[in-house]
Amino acid sequence: MTSVRRLLVSAALAGLAAVAAAPALAQAPAAASTAFTLDTGRPRAPEQLAVRFDKADLSFRVHPDTKTIDGVAVLDFTAIASLRAVVVELDTVFAVSAVSVDGRALAPGQWSNPEGRMTIRLPRALAAGRSVRVRIAYSGSPRQAVRAPWDGGFVWATTPDGKPWIATAVQGEGCDLFWPCIDHPQGEPGRADLHITIPSDLSAPSNGRFLGKVDHGDGWTTWNWTTRDPDTYAITLAVGPYVELTDSYASRFGDTFPLHFWRLASDDPMQARDLFAQFAPMLDFYEATVGPFPFRDEKMGVVETPHLGMEHQTINAYGNGYALDGKGYDWLLQHELAHEWFGNQLTNADWDDMWLHEGFGTYMQPLYARWLHGDRAMEAELAAMRLKLINRFPVVSGHTQTSGQVYTEATGPALDLYYKSALIAHTLRLLIGDQAFWSAVRTSVYGRPDPRPGNFTPRYGTTAEFIANARAASGRDLGWFFDAYLYHAALPELRLTRDGDRATVEWIVPSGRPFPMPVEVEVDGRVQTLDMAGGRATFDAPAGAHILLDPNDRVLRRLPHVEQFQAWQKAQADRRAAARTATAAAAASGG
Repeated sequence: MTSVRRLLVSAALAGLAAVAAAPALAQAPAAASTAFTLDTGRPRAPEQLAVRFDKADLSFRVHPDTKTIDGVAVLDFTAIASLRAVVVELDTVFAVSAVSVDGRALAPGQWSNPEGRMTIRLPRALAAGRSVRVRIAYSGSPRQAVRAPWDGGFVWATTPDGKPWIATAVQGEGCDLFWPCIDHPQGEPGRADLHITIPSDLSAPSNGRFLGKVDHGDGWTTWNWTTRDPDTYAITLAVGPYVELTDSYASRFGDTFPLHFWRLASDDPMQARDLFAQFAPMLDFYEATVGPFPFRDEKMGVVETPHLGMEHQTINAYGNGYALDGKGYDWLLQHELAHEWFGNQLTNADWDDMWLHEGFGTYMQPLYARWLHGDRAMEAELAAMRLKLINRFPVVSGHTQTSGQVYTEATGPALDLYYKSALIAHTLRLLIGDQAFWSAVRTSVYGRPDPRPGNFTPRYGTTAEFIANARAASGRDLGWFFDAYLYHAALPELRLTRDGDRATVEWIVPSGRPFPMPVEVEVDGRVQTLDMAGGRATFDAPAGAHILLDPNDRVLRRLPHVEQFQAWQKAQADRRAAARTATAAAAASGG
């Protein structure tokens, strides 16, 4: 390790020691996270809009025995407008022991953290173009995940052989659950350095490039990492008794980059090797279909976790247990890898744009099934998705949303972000053709239609931008398409009426606007395409002829038989729940 790296590690350890020794200088830690902390993506404070977040240097000491952490965050900002305070988010469950600005310690009254939005008053106003460094030392018991990754936080588990096994999963609640950050999709720091100190018999793989580790000779070892442009919720801790598998990937772009998989030491080595062997074929699919792997200067990394999974940039969490499902690939590995493009390279500017992450990430699975096994495999996956649509809220509301609003079924699209958005993408691809579709996707992901390694950087994207890219790539006004599918909950309905030897089909959409979606019809085995100008068309169909609408299932639309199946499923679930309640009540009464 270079002398510079040693100095960085020494400084981090000194900071952590100070956290452990010093009492909290201000408000006592809260017993539980606030409602503000447990949501993410709320409007940024004016002070947050007035800065560029240049770097986060984060030091953690993880205590498996007490399920606590000590943290020191050194945050660098540059003002883009005159600034009197720095504002970040940090969970109030932590005791903050010290805050300093440019090396000057602040008195307790110079900062406050009500509800988890920390305001740090600067000793003097910061002019636009000037930089400031804020240091925050804190410690405590971070929120424990109730059901990671859906209800997130820290996961404190043990491996089958009894070793500590720890992970973070904070997408739904935000980065402020364990480090001081700007808890908004557009709050990414330009770089993050991580120094993770753990018991020496464990490993701590993390984001980005490995800068080495230091064994301090006292039972503790510090692992050092650096990563660029990290998605805010994608910074992660993963601690466990890992065995590292490594290889290099020869890209179709002519370069190579490293592959890493950290598996549990207690795993079946053959299962782990089989999963690791899937890395290269998946990468080849994504690079051939979407474009260059965005973080090839760092790594493609995966770590086994005690929760199902999460798209942590360059260190995706994997907890599928090497399960087989007959698809010929591990669906979780493939889905989380998709987020390196749809999530970490292209980041939603607002949670209302989350379909760009989840929808396109989900659509990559049936496309990969086709890449491996052909059309039947793809159609089977698409058909399974069709049965899961909710259609209660629009995929896109058109106004600012938080993570909690979009992922909760009572307030937002929830699983429709995944399956409905994927089927919307499929319908769009079939409508405008592969060339226009992939041009729009690549331009949205990379900011240009001709990505090559080195000619792009991570970026923010919006729904409006994608619509504009689809219009430019196809040369068609697609406002009617996106209005019907994204901004309304109900699906378009295709109605058929017959009059003698003539038949008429008509699109019915919630807005009542024209919906000129072409549709195929099959009459006694012969297929024709109706252009549906004005949303309506009439065609010849002899009395008694068999008419099949959309025989190749090209268009996402309302299907009554699916709704009947979903209603039956719900009734069955309600009956089972009632039976369980009755059984529990009888047991409680001694019956």
